Amino acid sequence: MDKLDVIFQMQQSLNDDIEARRGLYFTRAEWMQKEVLAMISELSEVLDEVNFKWWKNPAPINDASLKGELVDVLHFFVSMCLKSGMTAEELFTLYQAKNRENFDRQYGRSDKQGYQVGGEING
Repeated sequence: MDKLDVIFQMQQSLNDDIEARRGLYFTRAEWMQKEVLAMISELSEVLDEVNFKWWKNPAPINDASLKGELVDVLHFFVSMCLKSGMTAEELFTLYQAKNRENFDRQYGRSDKQGYQVGGEING
């Protein structure tokens, strides 16, 4: 079992425990909405860790805190994958395909509009 499979398995176990222990029964759509909101909250905490507030005196980035917030984001992301029916293998396969497409877009090898190499910027 690879590390991504382990993460998915651990997250499923945590989800099941929280849902049972707290008596949470939401529709899949409601769960996805809640997970997105939770992820936005965690991403906001990432922003706080990297001193986005230009009106404040900058502070050194606390790497441990930053990494902890990123792990929190991952928890909710993986939970959303699970609730969408996505497996670790499917995520990996879809990621590989999208990564390839993203490279193709940057090198002008994609039919997707707006990524032509050397193209004019309109707007």
